[in-house]
Amino acid sequence: MIQSLGQRLSLIFDRGAAGPDLTGATPPGAAVLPPLVDFVAYADDYTLSGRIRLRSDRLTDMLNDHAELQLIDVLVQSLAGREAAEAHEVVVPRDELLLVHATGPRGDQARRTRTRPTHVEITTGPYKVRGCLHTAPFLDALMALRRRGPMVPLTDAVIDYPIGAEWQRVRVGTLIVNRMAIDHIVETPEHDLSVPDPVAPQLVDPAGSTL
Repeated sequence: MIQSLGQRLSLIFDRGAAGPDLTGATPPGAAVLPPLVDFVAYADDYTLSGRIRLRSDRLTDMLNDHAELQLIDVLVQSLAGREAAEAHEVVVPRDELLLVHATGPRGDQARRTRTRPTHVEITTGPYKVRGCLHTAPFLDALMALRRRGPMVPLTDAVIDYPIGAEWQRVRVGTLIVNRMAIDHIVETPEHDLSVPDPVAPQLVDPAGSTL
């Protein structure tokens, strides 16, 4: 079952006495650990949710700086149905992740620059994504995307995807997209989220409860 959730996903069910302490406790005299933030991600055949130590100003920066990620307290959900696995610790390659919810701080406000939002629709693996791509006002958004890091944020995002025979919909304030895994992207008029899609997906929140 674990292999069906991702061939390169390493689950560790019992860390053992010699493993690193990822729980948040800091032993006396030890250096202060980076904060733990929530982590929700989507791969070709599974989703996962857990926590990760934020070792950069923003989660987007951390994803671009690290090719492999270590998560704790993880739930892995197969897209083939309701099959799931829990693990204390997971090591996952960044390039296996197609989408990631952006959580934690938004970074140094002094470093922000004025941008222009462009509404886009993206297909990546089994996921249909709508959101706003932000670029400098004088640049073509889709051309500029090719020169950015592998993980790029969208705002006001909506994800539609199937679990088994049922369609799900998740709305995310900021969604980080693996641009290297994009199958198709087009610029669109501003999307109206009040209009249901033809697939009529069920509304769910990131925790999985029905809205």
